[in-house]
Amino acid sequence: MVTETDLALGDGRTLHVYDTGTGDGTAGLAVFWQHGTPSTGAPPEPLFAAAAERGIRWVSHDRPGYGGSTPHPGRDVASAAADVASIADALGINRFAVMGPSGGGPHALACAAVLPRRILATVCMSGPAPFGAEGLDWFAGMTPSGAAEYRAAATGRDALEAYLASAEVDPAVFTPADHATAFGAWSWIGTVAAQALATGQGGMMDDDLAYVTPWGFDPGQISTPVLFVHGAQDRLVPSSHATWLAQRCRAAELWLRPDDGHVSILNSSVMALDWLREHAL
Repeated sequence: MVTETDLALGDGRTLHVYDTGTGDGTAGLAVFWQHGTPSTGAPPEPLFAAAAERGIRWVSHDRPGYGGSTPHPGRDVASAAADVASIADALGINRFAVMGPSGGGPHALACAAVLPRRILATVCMSGPAPFGAEGLDWFAGMTPSGAAEYRAAATGRDALEAYLASAEVDPAVFTPADHATAFGAWSWIGTVAAQALATGQGGMMDDDLAYVTPWGFDPGQISTPVLFVHGAQDRLVPSSHATWLAQRCRAAELWLRPDDGHVSILNSSVMALDWLREHAL
């Protein structure tokens, strides 16, 4: 069962929060889910059964500008940490793990970097590295359509809005394995993406702009265990991003899946939950 509430923040904003509880009456391990782009913050239904078996409680929220959360103009990636801390405080959760796929990956890393005393362990799946990262050809391996969106974002909000107004979905961004996963075990992601876009593209644009501007933290700050899981066939966020990130985090582990793309990597999520349980001690 998912409980949804609205949390009022001191700056006048509201965050729409989701909480599954543990389901078994125990304290469990709280894992804060950081959603992708575009998406609502609903916790991952495909992982509910596996999480319940492992005593994992999902907590999540709509990022500002999505669903029921107030927009936060000019937000950077690091700002997610303060929002997560406010939610944890409101729920009486002192320490917790974080997990984020795709665009949720940088936001999960933000929590690990900014809240080191509260974060037990972190999983980043198919997430990008900081824009313009030294020693990384950021666009190498991306499809032209994927690169075009980020290049527009780097130019500014007006350019991004114009690009998104005329852009069409490019099926080549995803591999056959991605398509099979998106229409199979993880069809849920299509539902939450559609819900996110039903109220406009504001949240997605805020995300894109945050990815290509300074994040507000250095991944090298992360001192707690972090797992990077990435598909070697990823055409949206090439696996070189995960390699770059893993080389800069002090307690990092990297799982490169040779046959997976951007979406099919989600099939490794249950193993990632096992990793979280092992390392969130």
